[in-house]
Amino acid sequence: IQSVDLIFYKCTRHQLYPRSNQTLLIISPAAMASNDTATPPHAAASMEVPLKIGSAPPPKYTGGGGGFKKHALLDVLLRVLLFATALVGIIVMVTSKQTKQIPIAPGITVTRDAKFNHSPAYIYFVAALSVASLYSIITGLVSVLSLMKPGGISTKLQIHFVMLDALLLGIVAAATGAAGGVAYIGLKGNSHSRWNKICHTYGSFCFHFAASILLSLVSSITLLLLVWLSLYVLSKKIARR
Repeated sequence: IQSVDLIFYKCTRHQLYPRSNQTLLIISPAAMASNDTATPPHAAASMEVPLKIGSAPPPKYTGGGGGFKKHALLDVLLRVLLFATALVGIIVMVTSKQTKQIPIAPGITVTRDAKFNHSPAYIYFVAALSVASLYSIITGLVSVLSLMKPGGISTKLQIHFVMLDALLLGIVAAATGAAGGVAYIGLKGNSHSRWNKICHTYGSFCFHFAASILLSLVSSITLLLLVWLSLYVLSKKIARR
């Protein structure tokens, strides 16, 4: 009877504390009979079987820090590329001035200059690349400082990067399109509106703005990759929560 009470107490204790590790005591009938008879102690067989109830909660996942560091490093490299392409594009466009002798009558020529500030589209183009260059310097330094921290770029800062990168992408892409439209007219002309082509005369000038527009296109693609990268990192951070 005492052994049965002990088993009942163990089971009751398991119901009250289900998360704790209990030990189930099993006593053979020979051990119960030893309370009434003079059975030798070695004849009683008793066993203690550890009964493991419940399990500790799994540890939280703490990996992925190395992946976020790689993304932050890629972010810095893309911003360096943005700075380089924007700065070189500005320099190439600003130095595109070319002076030519244009014949207007037999034996009469006039001197004409071709410069980027003769076209509002090219002025906007240079202004947009200047903003992109300055923006890449500021955000690049912020990314480097965030890369030195253990947690990397914070979620709040990543959201700001997404919004600003998308805004600048629109500005640079619009400037590239405007400059490309004017450049196409300079290359091919427009017979319907009687706009003459000039690239057959100002070859060096046309070469400069063609190279600058190509660099601006690379800057636009770089900004697009920055937006995609920031969105990818944000999705990874949200999935981990």
